[in-house]
Amino acid sequence: MKSRWDPPGILGPVTSHPSAPTFDAPFDGDLRADLELALRLADAADAASMSRFDAADLDVSLKADATHVTEADLATERAIRSLLEAERPSDGVFGEEYGITGDSVRQWIIDPIDGTANYLKGIPMWTTLIALSIDGVPRVGVASQPAIGRRWWAATGLGAWTSTPGGDPKPLAVSAVDAIADSSVSFQSIGQWRDAGKLDALERLTSSVWRDRGYGDAWPYMLLAEGRLELVAEFDVKEYDIAALVPIVTEAGGRFTSFDGEDSLSARSSLATNRVLHDAYLGLLHQS
Repeated sequence: MKSRWDPPGILGPVTSHPSAPTFDAPFDGDLRADLELALRLADAADAASMSRFDAADLDVSLKADATHVTEADLATERAIRSLLEAERPSDGVFGEEYGITGDSVRQWIIDPIDGTANYLKGIPMWTTLIALSIDGVPRVGVASQPAIGRRWWAATGLGAWTSTPGGDPKPLAVSAVDAIADSSVSFQSIGQWRDAGKLDALERLTSSVWRDRGYGDAWPYMLLAEGRLELVAEFDVKEYDIAALVPIVTEAGGRFTSFDGEDSLSARSSLATNRVLHDAYLGLLHQS
């Protein structure tokens, strides 16, 4: 008999809302309780993930799509889902490891460990990503990196914030850099751009900016929200890879679209910027 905790293998078709408004669409609801819950979900996730981080006997296997999954990925998503079942039983959930349950009008989108390759190698740069999407728009986002003691969070209308060593939340704001030649960017990996057929665009980008690096996974989006980068772009991303990042970037003043400029979680690409340079980057990347 199939358990409710049996991973579904390769996920099926895109599940994003078919006619979602733009990521900047106004919202007149009160998200404070949802954000508070998202932060408690991150607490539960951190406890589960850190209990097995860098363990010599960590169980690692391959999923049907040939990507790695660890016992910690599964345990962390279970911890989040268990709390949601108790406190938001009518909400839908879309998690990387256990698929989709419930309605998508209010849908929690979870990547229990973004950066599993780092996690299984004992490298501390991995992130738990938790989002609440309402009518297809990510409205709440939490990105937690417990191995380095950092967390970032946001909700529409409530700003974007990060933790500090002293414990006081600090507001986030993107940079005011307004020239591509002065900008610093993260392109994730050459292989991603090659596989997407975009190496020419990557060459134009990296030849035009002040500094380029492939920081990888969720962290560069947080550097963007902190005003330390001006662009992050990547390909082959799923909804759970980026949903939590959208409200953090946008509430910090940035802009988040697909590589083609669409406000979509399902486009399988992302382009996040400090907003002021967004159109200029799109023009540069799509030169014929």
